[in-house]
Amino acid sequence: MLAAAVLPPAPALAEGSGAGLPLGEYDVVVVGSGASGMTAALTAAGRGLSVLVVEKAPTFGGSAARSGAGIWLPNNSVILAAGVPDTPQKAAAYLAAVVGDGSPADRQAAFLANGPRMLDFVMANSPLRFRYMDGYSDYYPNLPGGLANGRSIEPDQIDGNLLGAELARLNPAYMPVPAGMVVFSQDYKWLNLAAVNAKGLAVSTECLARGAKAALYGQKPLTMGQALAAGLRVGLMRAGVPVWLNSPLVDLVQEGGAVTGVVVDKEGVRGVVRARKGVIVGSGGFEHNAQMRAQYQQQPIGTQWSVGAKENTGDGIRAGQRAGAALALMEDAWWGPSIPLPGEPYFCLAERTLPGGLMVNGAGARFVNEAAPYSDVVHVMYEKDRGATGSHIPAWLIVDQNYRNKYLFKDVLPTIVFPDAWYEAGAAKKAWTWDALAGQIGVPAGALRATLNRFNAQAWNGTDSDFHRGDTAYDHYYTDPGVQPNSCLAPIWAPPFYAFKIVPGDLGTKGGIVTDARARALRPDGSVIRGLWAAGNASAAVMGHSYAGAGSTIGPAMTFGYVAANDVADTP
Repeated sequence: MLAAAVLPPAPALAEGSGAGLPLGEYDVVVVGSGASGMTAALTAAGRGLSVLVVEKAPTFGGSAARSGAGIWLPNNSVILAAGVPDTPQKAAAYLAAVVGDGSPADRQAAFLANGPRMLDFVMANSPLRFRYMDGYSDYYPNLPGGLANGRSIEPDQIDGNLLGAELARLNPAYMPVPAGMVVFSQDYKWLNLAAVNAKGLAVSTECLARGAKAALYGQKPLTMGQALAAGLRVGLMRAGVPVWLNSPLVDLVQEGGAVTGVVVDKEGVRGVVRARKGVIVGSGGFEHNAQMRAQYQQQPIGTQWSVGAKENTGDGIRAGQRAGAALALMEDAWWGPSIPLPGEPYFCLAERTLPGGLMVNGAGARFVNEAAPYSDVVHVMYEKDRGATGSHIPAWLIVDQNYRNKYLFKDVLPTIVFPDAWYEAGAAKKAWTWDALAGQIGVPAGALRATLNRFNAQAWNGTDSDFHRGDTAYDHYYTDPGVQPNSCLAPIWAPPFYAFKIVPGDLGTKGGIVTDARARALRPDGSVIRGLWAAGNASAAVMGHSYAGAGSTIGPAMTFGYVAANDVADTP
């Protein structure tokens, strides 16, 4: 009653939201504590604005904290200092060739112009430093402006002690680093080869040495997505930016056609936080919303195949839509061939690229370059499955014992037997003959025999005339340089043989609120929704239907979080 007597009238809420208690007022409210949200909040604070971050999960970091944290940013200061021969002209030509008309040209230009500035700002306002991922090729290095050694960077090591008590609230990694080691994303390429390659063994030793050094100094070493999320959070702590956990967005508050705040459930108490200058939505995609996936995406699709943060159920996207925002790219995701292991899917990178393996469809035939960019492989699976449902989803990755004797598979060391649970879940099969394996995975034995015989002949010659595996620098990134003449190809001949079920997994969805080059939310008629900005997977991706290189999710997410916050600060 007292609040009603002294507070100004509450603004109208978007349809479907409930009334709530007043929870405060800030210049900017940021929804989501992933890479885009925390970068936006850090930028807004750096511009002198008061900022609040509201986060649905009991942890901060979102999908970024779970990731390998590759960041694709052309012409940034880290790669230029490393001698990468990048130029604005090369980057613009490459991005245009990759994305085409999948996103507006002015948004592509805004990403390229602001990415390097964003990175320098983050390094100046947080403990984050970055390493060049030398040799991790752009995904289409043969296109104009493509670089065979790549443009991707990743976070350097950070001491988790900087977070203090907040370390306990960091979202865990998708694949934890082995105990006693300090591993960077780029190291995994070599760790896979530690049993057969001198450099692989040297990198393994280096990872152990880093771990020993960190232990000696009493550090809690963080790398990859853990380092990225931790570094951004430390920046927010130093800037005095509060982060409310367990505080999901319920809806946006609208007044006079503009977004003026948010309705949140702060630890179970519903209330309104007013935003004097605007709201930035960085709440992630809708990969764990079965209804939305069924509505917008091709079947078969499963929320259980995504490795995105489990809290990503499209809350920010739906709130933006209720506020009048247009949506785009909702049918697409940051796809990757994945094995539906019990408990959590496994997103395949090296396993389908290393020599001695191939993928087959339901007819027992190859259908794709297995070493192609992971998003492309799933696009092919869906495209070819569309004509005959069940023909390409699931597919099967087939390897032999020779492969198993040499290479790490997920986190299972060479020669070590796979967990029984993999077989019990139907995610893995094993047989001593090709025909027996065909029976287990339900494909015609004769067709599988013909496929393997043809593949083996091409592997001996080192040329894949069917799907051109090994024709680009990217194809060779996760391969074995000791295999010649083509490090992507080796025959499959040594029993027993293994098959792994492959489904269309993802790192997150890539469709969402349509934004302009200033990250402002747009209505279907192209008009701007005042007071509303969006970035990251809550917005329609600047990459369109493609994927320029490692970190094409996080690089644009952070960049447009930075763009949004600066535009909020610059807008009267």
